[in-house]
Amino acid sequence: MSPNVDWIGRTYTSDVGWELLCDLAEIGGRLGASEGERRGHERVMEAFESVGVQNVHFESFEIPKWERGAASLSLSEPTGRSFDGIALPGSPSGEVEAEVTHLGHGLVSNFERTDLEGKIAVARSDVPKHHDRWVHRREKYFRAYNRGAEAFVFQNHVPGCLPPTGSLGGSNEIIGPMPAIGVSKEVGDRIAMYAREGTVAGSLSVDVTMSDGESRNVVGTLGPDTEKEVLVCAHVDGHDISEGALDNASGVAVLSEVARALAEREEELERRVRLVGFGSEEFGLIGSEHYASIHEMERIAAVVNCDGVGRGRDLVAKTCGFPGMRDAVEAVTGVLRHPAQIVPGVNTHSDHWPFVQRGVPGVQIKSDTGDGRGFGHTFADTLDKTDVRAIRDHSILVTRLVERLANGNLIASRDPEGIAEELRKNDLETPMRVAGDWPF
Repeated sequence: MSPNVDWIGRTYTSDVGWELLCDLAEIGGRLGASEGERRGHERVMEAFESVGVQNVHFESFEIPKWERGAASLSLSEPTGRSFDGIALPGSPSGEVEAEVTHLGHGLVSNFERTDLEGKIAVARSDVPKHHDRWVHRREKYFRAYNRGAEAFVFQNHVPGCLPPTGSLGGSNEIIGPMPAIGVSKEVGDRIAMYAREGTVAGSLSVDVTMSDGESRNVVGTLGPDTEKEVLVCAHVDGHDISEGALDNASGVAVLSEVARALAEREEELERRVRLVGFGSEEFGLIGSEHYASIHEMERIAAVVNCDGVGRGRDLVAKTCGFPGMRDAVEAVTGVLRHPAQIVPGVNTHSDHWPFVQRGVPGVQIKSDTGDGRGFGHTFADTLDKTDVRAIRDHSILVTRLVERLANGNLIASRDPEGIAEELRKNDLETPMRVAGDWPF
């Protein structure tokens, strides 16, 4: 692109991303197939069109519509009291009365040495700092189910009386096999204290509504009609319990600023740039998987996923085992002297994954916010937690990265079997199979 950097100053004074972020936060809950998600996509379409993105349109798809009802956890032993909790998206309705077993962090070893037959299983949302890998919520849920549990309780590890949400399903099936709720760190710690002193028993109840639903991806383009194109994306949906300002309205704000900055100099793009606001990511990457299943992967030169970006000042780039992507990120952050942590291994938990698993070079750009999700997936994911400075800084970095991918040499793709082998070497095949996420 042109060495002219006036566009950087305009990014620092632009209100396009901030106004979009505020409007998405005002809409509030945007869970897949909901009215809030539909309104969010319409607002993103409006933002794309306002900055000059071409051929903006929806690509719709059907999914089950899951709507939250009441959820509760009541103990009968060693005390009679009830605790606040929320149903996890994808939980079926149900009521279970049983012994309650706390599994600590919910590591594989915790499951292997614990009898869960007919019980209510409780596991924390984090892992110890010394543990060799992250254990995802869905793995803990399905390990509990496979060990005979009849219900699952997901305990937040972040203090503040904040029960966590998070889906149980994936792109093939969003509804899990047993009822599940989220409870706060404080509630989970109290249950763990009771368990150290003796038997814990009680009942868990979940009430949800299921119906036919529709979600969508909003898609538009910039630049020439070329054989190869760069896809830049962010998921528009967010959980129904909060404003979803951090996860992922901040990422959508960055996406819109990238669109604006590139549209100003569209004639300088050597490859087409396709911008996508995905739907139903929080139900298990459904929108991105739908897109990848109906479009030609050979046309996509690279995927830049803005999920978690714009939340904090320092950058994390998960480059998924593509050396060329790592080099591109290091070149951009190095020139601008912006702190960045490069994570070289394959990451499977966001919208770049349906493309990466097919061999397409991909990267997730996010903010460094410490261990875990912080306020994400809780009631506290609200507008006041956002950082407009980070949104501006990261918009510039992502714009530079997309420019480099659109105008530079193509990054070598990967053989999907090589990706599968990397996951095997990192002991990730088994946990992905447990959760129903192994695509190979």
